[in-house]
Amino acid sequence: MPKAARRRCWWAETADADYLRYHDEEWGRPVHDDRRLFEMLTLEGAQAGLSWSTILHKRAGYRRAFANFNVRRVASFDARRRAALLRDSAIVRNRLKIESTVSNARAFLAVQREFGSFDRYLWSFAGGRPQVNRPRRGAVPARTALSDALSKDLVRRGFRFVGSTIIYAFLQAVGVVNDHTRDCYLCPRVRPGGAGYGRLTARVRARAQTQ
Repeated sequence: MPKAARRRCWWAETADADYLRYHDEEWGRPVHDDRRLFEMLTLEGAQAGLSWSTILHKRAGYRRAFANFNVRRVASFDARRRAALLRDSAIVRNRLKIESTVSNARAFLAVQREFGSFDRYLWSFAGGRPQVNRPRRGAVPARTALSDALSKDLVRRGFRFVGSTIIYAFLQAVGVVNDHTRDCYLCPRVRPGGAGYGRLTARVRARAQTQ
């Protein structure tokens, strides 16, 4: 079937080539590379109050502005470098978001030192396996117990722009959560509510209660 004729998640029913590529090739696919995880955490935070289309179309600009998301280099950005970013029209010129990207890079490095990688830290919240939900169209949540728990821990570690709704979008983006809807051609053939899902939900709730 030609790509254009495929049924997709509602938000990807568009003629925007960037949106289609993102939905078809990235969204919901598990990511384990720390550089890519830092990129998506940054972009999801940058989206706050804006459309994803705005951020997606500025993605190349973000990669140039933030050293291709080399976390060590971003963590070293000084006041002069941050001020220059406020004049860069290729990104969202919001002081708080720019400052948080740099401080988040430093917090990201601290997580890497503690856990060996941000990947290991992140996926520990999901027991190392993607959460496959297979939601019906119109029934995708904005936040869950999983995003609540991760958001709370990230805030505790000094991250900013990591509210539960932002973090749930991040989890979807990097495949910790797969929310391709049942009518989407990329929806996995896995029933929700199976044993793995139940164990994950119980694990997340238990972890949230101990924090």
